[in-house]
Amino acid sequence: MSARARIAVLVAALGACAVPPEQEPTASELVAVTFELDQPEPEPVNPPRDDEIVVCGERIPIGTRVVLWSEPGGYDAYSTELRFPLEAPKEPPEGLRYQPGRRAGGVEVPGAANASCRADLERVLEQFVLHYDVCGTSRQCFKILHDRRGLSVHFLLDLDGTLYQTLDLCETAWHARQANARSVGIEIANIGAYRPGATTLGEWYVRDESGPRVQLPAWMAESGVRKSEFVARPARSEPVRGEIHGAEVEMFDLTREQYDALVALTAALCRTFPRLEPDAPRGMDGCVRRDVLSDDEFASFRGVLGHYHVTRDKIDPGPAFDWEGFLERVHATLARAEP
Repeated sequence: MSARARIAVLVAALGACAVPPEQEPTASELVAVTFELDQPEPEPVNPPRDDEIVVCGERIPIGTRVVLWSEPGGYDAYSTELRFPLEAPKEPPEGLRYQPGRRAGGVEVPGAANASCRADLERVLEQFVLHYDVCGTSRQCFKILHDRRGLSVHFLLDLDGTLYQTLDLCETAWHARQANARSVGIEIANIGAYRPGATTLGEWYVRDESGPRVQLPAWMAESGVRKSEFVARPARSEPVRGEIHGAEVEMFDLTREQYDALVALTAALCRTFPRLEPDAPRGMDGCVRRDVLSDDEFASFRGVLGHYHVTRDKIDPGPAFDWEGFLERVHATLARAEP
């Protein structure tokens, strides 16, 4: 019997009108119970973790902070209600923002209502699509996707490296057209890439004695970034120019915190899904390609994709994304023990 239960019995016995002598608590029992009540409650054997993603109802640790859709402050793509009703558009979307379950290659994966889908999901899921959100923060991104466009993505990656999971991975998120049924999608907080000379980067980045940092616009009254004092600095101090689909654009890199979290997530996905390979589409020169895949190339590819590999009218994750450094770190993480 626990200390609290024992003291309840003793108090009841002491408060009774008539207590048989054999039931009266002894002085030593009262002292022992008082001592036990003064001790701190024991820690749970398996305390809850805050670094787990959800796959077919199963929680899988990945070694970096993850906020689930069911947690306070999370982003719930299952909900058909507006996440930010005070900022609602005139004509908000209605209905589901995702497709329950998955259907690809003749395999049908049940949705979250059936948690016994892991084996089927491993046969289907073989791509990881990287987006930048052109919104600047994960809060703003979810507001645009969920409350205005009726779309979804499995993960949001904020400036401070916090990951938000919005759906179980057994669900089909609407983020990359023909890749949806076979892929996991992530929106990385970054204002994006633009033609040289555009004013957007100057509006979102300022410089101080430590280099460039993100300066959120005045209209963004609430950033949603969990680390309130966090200063978001790009991993490289200058904007990076490069060609996507043959057109030159420039952008600032992700933050180091974003790369850290993205590496942890990608390695965990590759461990969890055997068909997902830790590599990106490469050209004859061995470098990661910066153009769209043909239909046949896309159909056979298994691994990590930029959105621009999926469709010609997209350029994310942009020229500043450090493919080689990122993939090298993913391989190194996979070579180490699981978290």
